[in-house]
Amino acid sequence: MTDTRRRVKVYTLNEDRQWDDRGTGHVSSCYVERLKGMSLLVRAESDGSLLLESKINPNTAYQKQQDTLIVWSEAENYDLALSFQEKAGCDEIWEKICQVQGKDPSVDITQDLVDESEEERFDDMSSPGLELPSCELSRLEEIAELVASSLPSPLRREKLALALENEGYIKKLLEIFHVCEDLENIEGLHHLYEIIKGIFLLNRTALFEVMFSEECIMDVIGCLEYDPSLSQSRKHREFLTKTAKFKEVIPISDPELKQKIHQTYRVQYIQDMVLPTPSVFEENMLSTLHSFIFFNKVEIVGMLQEDEKFLTDLFAQLTDEATDEEKRQELVNFLKEFCAFSQTLQPQNRDAFFKTLSNMGILPALEVILDILLINLIIEHMICDTDPELGGAVLLMGLLRTLVDPENMLATANKTEKTEFLGFFYKHCMHVLTAPLLANTTEDKPSKDDFQTAQLLALILELLTFCVEHHTYHIKNYIINKDILRRVLVLMASKHAFLALCALRFKRKIIGLKDEFYNRYIMKSFLFEPVVKAFLNNGSRYNLMNSAIIEMFEFIRVEDIKSLTAHVIENYWKALEDVDYVQTFKGLKLRFEQQRERQDNPKLDSMRSILRNHRYRRDARTLEDEEEMWFNTDEDDMEDGEAVVPPSDKTKNDEDIMDPISKFMERKKLKESEEKEVLLKTNLSGRQSPSFKLSFSSGTKSSLTSQSSTSNLPGSPGSPGSPGSPGSPGSVSKSTSQMAAITTKGGLVGLVDYPDDDEEDDEDEDKEETLPLSKKAKLESS
Repeated sequence: MTDTRRRVKVYTLNEDRQWDDRGTGHVSSCYVERLKGMSLLVRAESDGSLLLESKINPNTAYQKQQDTLIVWSEAENYDLALSFQEKAGCDEIWEKICQVQGKDPSVDITQDLVDESEEERFDDMSSPGLELPSCELSRLEEIAELVASSLPSPLRREKLALALENEGYIKKLLEIFHVCEDLENIEGLHHLYEIIKGIFLLNRTALFEVMFSEECIMDVIGCLEYDPSLSQSRKHREFLTKTAKFKEVIPISDPELKQKIHQTYRVQYIQDMVLPTPSVFEENMLSTLHSFIFFNKVEIVGMLQEDEKFLTDLFAQLTDEATDEEKRQELVNFLKEFCAFSQTLQPQNRDAFFKTLSNMGILPALEVILDILLINLIIEHMICDTDPELGGAVLLMGLLRTLVDPENMLATANKTEKTEFLGFFYKHCMHVLTAPLLANTTEDKPSKDDFQTAQLLALILELLTFCVEHHTYHIKNYIINKDILRRVLVLMASKHAFLALCALRFKRKIIGLKDEFYNRYIMKSFLFEPVVKAFLNNGSRYNLMNSAIIEMFEFIRVEDIKSLTAHVIENYWKALEDVDYVQTFKGLKLRFEQQRERQDNPKLDSMRSILRNHRYRRDARTLEDEEEMWFNTDEDDMEDGEAVVPPSDKTKNDEDIMDPISKFMERKKLKESEEKEVLLKTNLSGRQSPSFKLSFSSGTKSSLTSQSSTSNLPGSPGSPGSPGSPGSPGSVSKSTSQMAAITTKGGLVGLVDYPDDDEEDDEDEDKEETLPLSKKAKLESS
């Protein structure tokens, strides 16, 4: 059986004056060669790793508190504490520390906490102790002055504390308190207030244990009712005995636990309500009081957590339908306080605490308690956040995202549970989440467009976008059935750019799925219209909105989403055809025309596919040999009009095959020449920034105006070397312009960089650029 006497928790005091739990282990004391002295060692009970290695320094002040705590400072602003499971273990280690420092183990502190000045040390050397006045009613003023004069000096505070401990002085003072109250001696009660307040500022655990004992604590609180700065005394005892009544909703069988709960509540009340707010100089003088409360709460949580019968009864009554509402309310209040106490635990201990509650059945209990769904409660709190910056709403949105993330759902043998939960969420909760969105998008523009509303809608869109990516089936049905995308795109008319971009990001996520159900929904409802309108209203401004919209259309082009390509060109080409500072829309038009060609000549399309597949299957070395043979063939050796066919393909030289292919190649050459001319013009003239204005409003005919103006950018037509000047690109002859278009195609200036229209064309052009000039001439002449 494990020795529990030496079982401890290691704590360090952080910058916020809160104790951080560093782990649980077993403490020992031994000589450490590296530290050259006796040291305290704590090894973790989980893996045996070293949690603490601290040399017992002869001049370090160690304090023993509450019989199970040892506290000391390793260095400035670095405090340590060992919390023992058993008093015997604490006493054993305390004796070791006192032995090293040559102190009597009966003391609770081994050294003075703060060094005194030389003068104070000299003055106090002659007096071994502090003599207190006799505890009488007539000498209360003298006692109050002595306490007040001792507080500024740490050494005098120490001597005063020892005198109060040794003579049982506090209990004598409390007896005088009863006499003063009976005689209604207000002056004496004011002196007792100052005396008891001063004793608190001595910051001494041994004194706290006397003051907070069952027989003394209410009298201590009574003394603190008579503040001389107040015209009337406070009624703290009346509140604690009559208003704040202790209720055992579940009987507590352990008397020690029950006494600890009473004590902690009253001490917390003293700290929060009775004692005056400490000044800057007094704040650190109450650190031991904070520690007393902290470790009491840790101990209470631990004792309750280990009492399985208590927790079992608690959750059984919470879930029992026969439990009346008043009783259930009391059980819930206890559970609330229990969880509040757990906040004193460190993260790893809190995790274990909530795991225990989960195992005991807290979730079914909460389900019975709540009249409405917990998720809807979270959503409503998020929507109703009154903070202008929506700080609480952001945190709640993060919580919702965690709840609906399939990756966070526990894997079970029954894989349908995730689907069931998501089905439940979309049936009972999604309408609550989207209510602000639907209420604000009933017209062509947002009905409310203030900053706080825009922030809230942006949060909702962020979660909806997450759902599009991770929920697929459920969110798709919801979007299509509720026409959510149309409502979202209304927000592109918002004056807040971040909200308009959130709406665009939502649509971009949908398009990125390349799902034909979504695509048909978009085309049927003409849901590119708000995007095109926003693009044209943005004009020639080179901003995030401009780039994001172009990127969306570029994705459609590169991924060759045929249905959306055809829809965009057939319905919006007139509005977009003059946008030539990027090649995205012209590239879409080319894709569209290629689709039409394939539809008009399906036989040609199938043969080209066959030839392409055959080409890719050939060995790379064979292909290189055939190309080398072709390039080595002199033009004069070839008959006019003779088709050049590699030897491996000669068997396919059939009239039925070659006739449509010849026609296709003629059309392709014609198109390539047209494209090269367009590219050459664009390259020579620089980037143009046309201004667009398109009206989609009802009752007026759609009008489009284009004003092409050259940009005065470096290298633009407005800079030196403009067309027509000597040596400018405008003077290039027609015979060399085609070559220029081919070799400088990659140098186009645009908002979006994207690969060329056809990967095969890229490969051919790369090869062409590496050829000797004579071979390039062959290609051009062909």
